[in-house]
Amino acid sequence: MTAKDDDYDAIVDLNDLYPGAGTFKFGNTKAECQAQIELVRKGLKSANCAPYRDIKDDPDAMPVVGRCDIAANWGGSPALVVRTTRVEHVKFCDVTEAMAEAESSTYTLQGWLTSKEAYFKRNGGWSDDMPLVFEFFELVEDLDGRSL
Repeated sequence: MTAKDDDYDAIVDLNDLYPGAGTFKFGNTKAECQAQIELVRKGLKSANCAPYRDIKDDPDAMPVVGRCDIAANWGGSPALVVRTTRVEHVKFCDVTEAMAEAESSTYTLQGWLTSKEAYFKRNGGWSDDMPLVFEFFELVEDLDGRSL
């Protein structure tokens, strides 16, 4: 069995424990992914946001309050189980300090706006009034070291 098969089997086993769970990765590089997983583990990240355009046509990608999802390491192995606690649709220009801090307590609102504007420009475009989906979540299970 290859490592990829092991990853798939681990996620299938987790889906038995968390029915309906989707699997996703934070960020769009290995370094971003692992850094964000660590922020969640340390309690410094309790939200994620995405442009509405990126998920509007994929019902499985749209966050659902109460649903558990599996955050995967960059290589695909499961890292965390999180549960969505709140979903907000907001324009980029209406993001609050509290929202920015929930995405990472290392952000100030101005730092978040600057960083996300650059990120969105690199990944499909940006406008001040672009619609975002903000997902707030809680850590349900840290899978680090767990035998799956």
